[in-house]
Amino acid sequence: MKKLSYKNSGVDITKADNFVDGIKNFLSLSKLSQVAAFGCPFDLGQSLKKYKHPVLVSSTDGVGTKLKIAQSLNIHNTVGIDLVAMSVNDVICLGAEPLFFLDYIACGKVKPAALKEVLKGIHKALVDSNCQLLGGETAEMPGMYKQDEYDLAGFCVGIVDKDRMVNGSKITEGDLILGLESNGLHSNGFSLVRKALGEKGIKKYAHELLKPTRIYVKPILSLLSTIKGIAHITGGAFYKKAVKILPYGYGMIIDKKSWKVPEIFKVIQEKGNIAEEEMYTVFNMGIGMVLVVKPNTTKKILSQLSRFDFKSKLIGHIVKSKDKIKII
Repeated sequence: MKKLSYKNSGVDITKADNFVDGIKNFLSLSKLSQVAAFGCPFDLGQSLKKYKHPVLVSSTDGVGTKLKIAQSLNIHNTVGIDLVAMSVNDVICLGAEPLFFLDYIACGKVKPAALKEVLKGIHKALVDSNCQLLGGETAEMPGMYKQDEYDLAGFCVGIVDKDRMVNGSKITEGDLILGLESNGLHSNGFSLVRKALGEKGIKKYAHELLKPTRIYVKPILSLLSTIKGIAHITGGAFYKKAVKILPYGYGMIIDKKSWKVPEIFKVIQEKGNIAEEEMYTVFNMGIGMVLVVKPNTTKKILSQLSRFDFKSKLIGHIVKSKDKIKII
């Protein structure tokens, strides 16, 4: 009888270790982490000097079924960017500066070429966010995933001064709403996308569908002193996510004619026969982040945002209302 081992059960620890050794150049290895066998230490010493009352802000997220499209098309170099963006963009919504990030990769079988492409995306996104990759986990799980399948999760921790935290509490009637353009669908609504477009449509629009989520960390960090509320337009979009930052008794009026909705959303809506309200509940419709600001700061903020490589628009205003949002 053949002796049973972990390897002939489907898990090759040596191969996984070799993969991890090959990506160590992506890690931000300090003297602390060089001597840590298990956890991933981060020295808060220098960071704390900038804050009177430092508060840590954390977020965790994944890429969702967008991964199904990336894997079916064998294109893996953008989903790592998505993974980082989903967490750092959430952390910045409270005005927190991202500090460090950890990733979790689960797969049916370690495929170094594909996973290195994922890690390249993670590395690029972290450079764009001024955030460190401390470590993570690569889990080979045959029986849970098919050989060519993998799943991703990310974990980010940021820091903000308690007195400078952006929580929407100061939002009031007459404040204006700015929309920062998205880079397409980002990482939400792909179960609906796959249903609406089918295999032929996915292949036809692959380039548009796999555009990575835009990272908003640097422009927003440069504007924090002038912002009252920040909403990351992800799952739930306008009707569920944007309104989370509103104090009780206030609502948003959003003018959908104030920006050009990218063509891909129109294609999805038409192919899937999807109601307009559903579209604005599931997808970002071309607006990846929403800022609430004072009217007298709007011109200055729009000018500052123009220095970065994306467009921003005045898309609405705040009113006293029982209705959280009206899209007109």
